[in-house]
Amino acid sequence: MPTTIRSRTPVRGLARLAVAALLAAGGALAAPAAANAASPYERGPAPTNAILEASRGPFATSSIDVSSWSVTGFGGGVIYYPTSTAEGTFGAVAISPGYTASWSSLSWLGPRIASHGFVVIGIETNSRLDQPASRGRQLLAALDYLTQRSSVRGRIDSSRLAVAGHSMGGGGSLEAAAARPSLQAAVPLAPWNLDKTWSEVRVPTLIIGGESDSVAPVSTHSIPFYNSIPSSSEKAYLELNGASHFFPQTTNTPTAKQTVAWLKRFVDDDTRYEQFLCPGPTGSAIEEYRNTCPSS
Repeated sequence: MPTTIRSRTPVRGLARLAVAALLAAGGALAAPAAANAASPYERGPAPTNAILEASRGPFATSSIDVSSWSVTGFGGGVIYYPTSTAEGTFGAVAISPGYTASWSSLSWLGPRIASHGFVVIGIETNSRLDQPASRGRQLLAALDYLTQRSSVRGRIDSSRLAVAGHSMGGGGSLEAAAARPSLQAAVPLAPWNLDKTWSEVRVPTLIIGGESDSVAPVSTHSIPFYNSIPSSSEKAYLELNGASHFFPQTTNTPTAKQTVAWLKRFVDDDTRYEQFLCPGPTGSAIEEYRNTCPSS
């Protein structure tokens, strides 16, 4: 299916203006229920370190297997989604594994992200040897399936979509962001791509790399990718201390925490999560963090 380019939802800008006006008048933002939120897309309680670092967020989740026989453009996978519909629709994220890997290598991320109020599809690729450009197209095909044909499409706001991936899947998430600028966020994890220049990316992008990655060394992948994205675009770079190329394949709290905070901030326009992005994470697990703070 051809990529459809959508403009950013106008209500986001109105919400930001409303917040700015309130702050200028000396007002304070309470930790709101969704009906009184600064953004109409805020979901869940006010965030804390404990909530973001826990193995599960505040939403109960369920999952659905997607057969490769029932879809086109990608190889099936698993959908994870919040079981409650009390707070309205959710943003959605498609995630790709890396070269030769299956979704099971990243499957811990599915329910973890979904439990913070997202619909997540972890995809299987058409071939385990697919290159980043192909994985990018498959991520977009998975989002189209999720929003148009899946059994959970009624739970999703199709204007609030994101992509992520590991290794060649991370390179694929950059490809998807370049091809579909209407996406609200991208999170490449230890991304690998022969293309080092991403000046066309306008999607808010968080790149997470491993200091000791010998497959996609940060000096020739993550850092050049980050530097090439225009400073006018929202972007961040997190480097994990001593981490190898395979850090996303086991439960990794700094990765999950920053990924969720990034998705909440840019997919849900939830400024309550700004505190976790600016000035950003510190501690023994963090080698380096860069950001275009403050987020607009």
